[in-house]
Amino acid sequence: MELDQHSNNDGGAGVGATATTTTTPPPIENRTRKNLERDQHRTSSLDSNLLTLLDFKKSLVDEQKKGEERIQEINLNIESAKKQIDEDRVQLEEMRVKLKETNEQKDTELTRYTEAKNTLIEARNRMKYLEEKSGSSAASRSRKERYDISRLTRSLDQIEHDIQTKKLSKEEERKLVARSKEVATRLHSLKAMHKKEDDYRNMSSQYELLRNKMNKIFDQRSEVGNKIGDLKANLDSLLNLRERLYQDRRAVIRAVREAKAKLDMVETQLNAIQFRKSRQQASEGRQKRQPHLRRQPRDNEERRESIQERVKRNKENQERWNIMKEAALKKMSKGEKLTFDEMRLIYGEGSSVD
Repeated sequence: MELDQHSNNDGGAGVGATATTTTTPPPIENRTRKNLERDQHRTSSLDSNLLTLLDFKKSLVDEQKKGEERIQEINLNIESAKKQIDEDRVQLEEMRVKLKETNEQKDTELTRYTEAKNTLIEARNRMKYLEEKSGSSAASRSRKERYDISRLTRSLDQIEHDIQTKKLSKEEERKLVARSKEVATRLHSLKAMHKKEDDYRNMSSQYELLRNKMNKIFDQRSEVGNKIGDLKANLDSLLNLRERLYQDRRAVIRAVREAKAKLDMVETQLNAIQFRKSRQQASEGRQKRQPHLRRQPRDNEERRESIQERVKRNKENQERWNIMKEAALKKMSKGEKLTFDEMRLIYGEGSSVD
């Protein structure tokens, strides 16, 4: 009787040992509420980043547009500068050709001018010599008397007429002949002087013409030289301006390219945010339309946990069953009285453990 009670107590202990505590999962509504709060937080964060990126994108687009407009403006200025440079170079070449022709003309006319000047100086010297040779009496007379050819001619004609027609004494004839020679000499000298003066005046006129021409040539040469200097200075300014415009355009192009690269990165980030947002919205929509779909993963997980717990419990019960069976076999080998449960253990009636 005591053995039966001991065996029953052991069996009761074995059955009691198989009981295992399990943690109760939180309710589905709480998990759904947490998921919704998490999704709302993520949505708010995505919206904030989206607004920031959109503002940044707008500033980049404005910067790129202004840069492209600035590049067009610089291109127009460069084309204008290049056109002006080409025009100034053409003018500069024309001025150089003109200066070359002016120098050649100057060399030619300078030779003629120098010859005319030397000839004029020689003629002036000869006139002075003739005036000095005419004597002090001629020098003492007035210029009108010395150059009155018509009066001297009439006087000479009258003296010769008197010599031929009048009855003169030898003394009177000798005086008229001497007077005739004097007047003829003066008339010849005066005519020679007049001829020299006419020649001098002609040479002086030619000299003045050549001198005026040389002055014009020198003025023209100076004017062309000044124009060449102005064109060179203007060309230097235009070339410097063109180089500065090239530098400005390169800097603006770099800035536009940087803005384009940043814009591409922003577009990539915007697309990523839009993709995540669309996926999140689709997920939220599925959760709202099919609530049971949200519970199915939890149910599957609970089912897997229940199976694993059952396998573990069966394994523990089997081990305990084997120990009890071995104790019953030892008891039977000693000839001791067996209980009904011990006989079931030995002969396999309770081999199925639940």
